[in-house]
Amino acid sequence: MSRILVFQHVAAEPLGTLDPLIRRRGHRIRFVNFEREPDAQPNVDRYRGLVVLGGPMNVDDRAHRPHLRTELLAIERMLRQGKPVLGICLGAQLLAHVLGAGVTRREQPEIGWYPLHVTDAGREDPVLAPLQAAAPVFQWHRYQFEVPGEAVHLARTETCEPQAFRWGENAYGFQFHLEMDQPLVERWLHNPHYREELLASGLPHDARAIQAQTRQHIAAMQASAGAVFNNFLDLVGRPQKLYTLPTREFF
Repeated sequence: MSRILVFQHVAAEPLGTLDPLIRRRGHRIRFVNFEREPDAQPNVDRYRGLVVLGGPMNVDDRAHRPHLRTELLAIERMLRQGKPVLGICLGAQLLAHVLGAGVTRREQPEIGWYPLHVTDAGREDPVLAPLQAAAPVFQWHRYQFEVPGEAVHLARTETCEPQAFRWGENAYGFQFHLEMDQPLVERWLHNPHYREELLASGLPHDARAIQAQTRQHIAAMQASAGAVFNNFLDLVGRPQKLYTLPTREFF
């Protein structure tokens, strides 16, 4: 039975709908929750794939969150071993940073529902292809990554050009949150820290508008998300291909 390693940063941001999909595929999940275990040093060699979840911190917080450097080194090792890596939101930013791309603070965050425009490459991508047309996806991010130089740009929104990329054959970064369901959206909207961020964002929509849009869009996004995640999980069972990465220091 294959095992998948999952990096979690806060309790409020779990695997969501990806969790039961992984378990139904017969994979075992090993969680490393860095909020609870900030000094954890997971041995990535024991796992067939890695999922790095979101969180309220950012790449530049390495000085007072040493676990971020641990994660960067783990991501790099997984990439060198040719193992599938999926980064979601913060996880995508960490993946982009490992690959030499910048991560910058946005003037205004994306919070709520935004139409996702898949690029020509995204429409043909073996993982992201189910997200056709301008499908609304759920967002919650203040920072954004640049698409790494050797990566393929897969999706954009009107307010944030870099939304998804693929590096190599099986490393993916998604800025958006396909793993959400309605209870998890409600959980974020009622979280005091997240709610404060929304109130201070200057966005034209509030929590009530996001709740209404969630009822409208969540079912369609979940259907597409299931197909996308299952495509990614298909990669976990494929033979590994070793990659050469430039040596970097993550300080």
